Amino acid sequence: MPAHDGPRAGFVVSKAVGNAVVRHRVARRLRHLVADRLDRLPPGAMLVVRALPPSSDASSSELGVDLDSALRSAQRPRTAGRPAPNQRPAPNQGVSS
Repeated sequence: MPAHDGPRAGFVVSKAVGNAVVRHRVARRLRHLVADRLDRLPPGAMLVVRALPPSSDASSSELGVDLDSALRSAQRPRTAGRPAPNQRPAPNQGVSS
């Protein structure tokens, strides 16, 4: 398999978004939006975009605003002692007795 130096993106559009026609429409719109933003990602970055059910009714501009917000959040430096949003705290952490 050849090495990929540039950023790559993948898409998850579940059946909860809608029927096949709706899911493919959402995926095409997201693919177009991400293609315009790939140059903002560092080389070798891998991006996964998960479409939620409201994306079926969202306009392209609304999807773009949400995508930009998510990219800013993902590229924001994490502070020490603060877990990333997708990480759970260790057991008993933050629980008072």
